[in-house]
Amino acid sequence: MILCAGRNETFPFATSIGVGLIETSINLTRLCLFDKPDYIIFVGSAGSYGKYNIFDIVHSSSASNIELGFLEDNCYTPLDNVLKTSNKTFPNDTIVNSSNYITTNEKLAKEFEQYSIGIENMEFFALVQVAKEFDIPIAGIFVVTNYTNKTAHQDFITNHSKAMDKLVDYLYKQNLIKKQ
Repeated sequence: MILCAGRNETFPFATSIGVGLIETSINLTRLCLFDKPDYIIFVGSAGSYGKYNIFDIVHSSSASNIELGFLEDNCYTPLDNVLKTSNKTFPNDTIVNSSNYITTNEKLAKEFEQYSIGIENMEFFALVQVAKEFDIPIAGIFVVTNYTNKTAHQDFITNHSKAMDKLVDYLYKQNLIKKQ
C-alpha cells in the first residue's frame, strides 16, 4: 500500500494518512485494525539538513524523533527515539527525523548530520512505529523540497509542485506506480 500525508500532498495512487505525528498514528492504526496492509511505502516531501540537494530523491527505512532541545542538551527522553525497520534497507539509507515542527535553525540542523540523520519529514517516525507494532514492512521515498533554514517554508512553497512531479516521475520509472 502506498501512503502519503494528505492536505497539499495527495496522489491518485496513494492513501492520505494525515499530517504530523498524531494524525498519522491515529489513522494508520485505524487502517491496520480494519484492513491491515501487507507492506507500506510512504511517499512525500522532506527538508534537507544539508547532505541532500533540492529535488533529490531519498530512500529510508529508519526514522528518529529528535527535537531541537535534545541537540542543545535541554531535554531527555526515556523512549527509543530512533527506529529501524526489520525489512531490507536501501543501499544509501538515511535516517529521517520527524517532529511536528519544521527546523529553521541552520546551525542546529547541521548537528542532525552528526547522528546520520539526513532529512526531516513530519510523518515518517509515527508510520515506522505503528508499522513495527503491526509487523508490516515499511519504507519511505522522499523528495527534498527545502533546506532546514530560515527560508524553509518559502522554499517549500516555491519548490513543492515541481518536487511532487519529480517524485511521481521517479515512482513511475521504478515501476512502483502506473502512468497517471
